[in-house]
Formats: sequence, structure tokens, C-alpha cells
Amino acid sequence: MNIGQAAKHTGLSAKMIRYYEAIDLLPHAGRSESGYRQYSASDLHRLAFIKRARDLGFSLEEVGKLLALWQDKQRASADVKALAEGHIAQLERKIAEMSALRDTLVELATSCQGNDRPDCPILKGIEQGVGCGATKCSHHNEGTA
Repeated sequence: MNIGQAAKHTGLSAKMIRYYEAIDLLPHAGRSESGYRQYSASDLHRLAFIKRARDLGFSLEEVGKLLALWQDKQRASADVKALAEGHIAQLERKIAEMSALRDTLVELATSCQGNDRPDCPILKGIEQGVGCGATKCSHHNEGTA
């Protein structure tokens, strides 16, 4: 199967497939007599695994670790679970951050009259760093003591 067919079959772009080869998540494809990449059923299975892991939000580094564990038939499932639980913790932190951002924006939007007057609590809130943690917005507050 050539790269276009592999892309269509896996739902990945040809560019991503070449990238996964370049960073060694996928073994370099064999070549046809005319020089085109050729992918086997095993390659497609591996690409599907990579895509599903990426869809779950795993980083490329984590995908590499998952691939190694997936192929190691002597692996300890505890290693896979630890990787998954670490990822879950990252997702929970991101969800908490996104929820806090949403809450701040809801508060700012609620305080806005939304009329023809120029006074805008949303813009003031952004300017003043409302709802930002000290580490995230401290550079915006410089000089506004």
C-alpha cells in the first residue's frame, strides 16, 4: 500500500506518516521499484495505534513509550497503567485550568452591560489580569501597581 492509500486507510495525512517515520515512531517504509513508500498491514496497525494514542492526548514521547510497551510481550501492565495515570493527572490539571478560565470569562461577560457605552469590564479584566494565577499573568501586571 502506498502512502496515499495508507493515509486514507488510517485517517492520517501523508505528511504525518512521513513525520512519524522521521522521528522513529514508525519504521522506515520499504520502497517499491519506482521509489514509492510501501506500507504493510503491520505498519497500518502501528499507525492506527499511534493515531488512537494521539487522539487520547498522549504526547509523542508518551506514544513512543506506549509503542515500546505494546510491543514488549514481557511488559508489566503496571508500567502501562502508570503512564496512563500520569496522563490522566495531566488532563485533570488542564480541565481545571480550562474550567477556571471559563468561570472567569463568564464572570467578566456577566458584568458587561453589552450596550453602546465604551466602558467594558471584559477589557478591564483582561488588562488587570482578572482570574489569572500569579505565574501566568504576572508579566501583564508589570507597572500597574
